[in-house]
Amino acid sequence: MWRERIDARFRDRAPTNEPGPEGGEYLACEDIPRLMFHIGANFAAGRTTAELPKAYHAGWEAAPKSVWDPAERLKEQDRDGVAAEIMYGSQAFLIYGVRDAEFLMACYRAFNDWAAEYCSVNPERLLGIGNLVLDDVPAAIKELERIAKIGLRGAMIPIGSREEQPYTSPEFDPFWAAAQDLNMTLSMHAATSRTGVTFGVNEMMRKYVGLPYQIQVTICDLIVSGVFERFPRLKLVSAENDVSWLPSFVNRLDHGYDRLSALQKFSLAKLPGEYLRNNLAATFQFEGLGVDFARRALGSQCLMWSSDYPHNDSTWPRSREIIEENLGSLPPADLAQIVYGNAARLYDINLQ
Repeated sequence: MWRERIDARFRDRAPTNEPGPEGGEYLACEDIPRLMFHIGANFAAGRTTAELPKAYHAGWEAAPKSVWDPAERLKEQDRDGVAAEIMYGSQAFLIYGVRDAEFLMACYRAFNDWAAEYCSVNPERLLGIGNLVLDDVPAAIKELERIAKIGLRGAMIPIGSREEQPYTSPEFDPFWAAAQDLNMTLSMHAATSRTGVTFGVNEMMRKYVGLPYQIQVTICDLIVSGVFERFPRLKLVSAENDVSWLPSFVNRLDHGYDRLSALQKFSLAKLPGEYLRNNLAATFQFEGLGVDFARRALGSQCLMWSSDYPHNDSTWPRSREIIEENLGSLPPADLAQIVYGNAARLYDINLQ
């Protein structure tokens, strides 16, 4: 996909895969550490924990047909009782650590074209999310407008910005305005920092437990710098960062604002937690009691269940069973919002 679709001048640099020393394949691209990510993790859904080492060391030959065939993807949805899916790229978000922004945007234009074609088979059930890099804000706006026209339903941006170009900078305001005006929900997925690779094979457990930290810092920056105050219809999704931490985070955010805003000389029209409730949605897969804690503290309108198919951490093909195990005690109206209503509202999905 990369080499066939990317601009010709970047073809020799396009992301690819290379074999690993113990079998399987790994993502290969400049600025991405060698043997950083097992390709097999992209399609290990339904595997037991004991089966994962073998699954991780499989190559593309082990991938389900649904990875490249949308008709097969619809069959997998039916098997899992899923009406529609918001779908992110897999390897696409792993290359955010590439330093050359022009090359990276060329990679994402190639991916976005492929994703739009894939989803066009059934755009009511296959809802693609494009990828953007924001180093060049006018270029990012142009690509956001383009992917909206070709049918993608939102855009993923890095969870962490470059140090020299923080999300608090006013230079991003035209981009936030464009996303708001186009009604394109933005997503920040775990492990998509512009500052470099944040997750991979080495120190896997240590990096995994620290993944939510970066979205917390970014949400704080966006709220405190007034982004959601200036663009009240801007919608942001925290993807695969879990939700159990949200009540504590909001309490700390509001308390910090109360005690520190005068010292740092900034003010907002509302408490920070109100912007989070109005402008943010957060996804989870397996959490149970933590989801209810977040629902009671924040309301169900900002929580969204995810299957993460076909990845390692997916609930497929037992999604309905797992939802019942973990969330079956929730009030039915709240459960309905969390498992489909909020996503339908954000992405204008007709479930009739």
